[in-house]
Amino acid sequence: MIEVKNVSQTFQLGKKNDQTHLNVLNDISFQVEKGEIVAITGRSGSGKSTLLNLVSGFMQPTQGQILINGVDVTALNEGDFADFRLEHIGFIFQSFQLIPSMTAYENVELPLVLKGVSEKERESITKNTLQKVGLENYMTYYPSELSGGQQQRISIARALVIERPIILADEPTGSLDSETEAEILEIIQQLNRDLGITFLIITHDHKVAQFANKQIHIHDGKIIEEGVAI
Repeated sequence: MIEVKNVSQTFQLGKKNDQTHLNVLNDISFQVEKGEIVAITGRSGSGKSTLLNLVSGFMQPTQGQILINGVDVTALNEGDFADFRLEHIGFIFQSFQLIPSMTAYENVELPLVLKGVSEKERESITKNTLQKVGLENYMTYYPSELSGGQQQRISIARALVIERPIILADEPTGSLDSETEAEILEIIQQLNRDLGITFLIITHDHKVAQFANKQIHIHDGKIIEEGVAI
């Protein structure tokens, strides 16, 4: 499903005539199989967020390849990757990234609008997706009227609405209390089990990492441990 091959990422710092190089990732390789929940762990500055940006196509690696569903996405231009992302990759963010001027329904509906789905079909799909996360009674609420856990459910619904096979999650429970965290993890597990969605999760949280099928630990830009969660 996701194959990262010998990926390195180097940033140039400083002015043109006085530059230094910062190696953030060094020859990273791993695979995520279809239907897995994989946690990428590591301290702040270890390179895990950079890795997520590379897999999502918001950044090009300095070297190496990333294949998603057999497609070498590192060879795609920005526009082609945007189209590919819309079809194949959903996102869940720590800060939810909901549009405050839109209702819960409108936030979830938005990817369908971008895809050009008809209004009647959008309505059916959006309502059904909100039901999956238990928020069918909150469709007219704005983000500011919802709790953190409810906002994250809306974020999950937005990631699900096009039925994309992969969801990338950046600290999905980082802004939530422990009880709400458990609820969100249960939703992720159910979606993985019932729909076969593959999750790649960036996390600092030991509980979230233990919840995954596999953990990949990054330290100073290198994988130092990879294996099944225990």
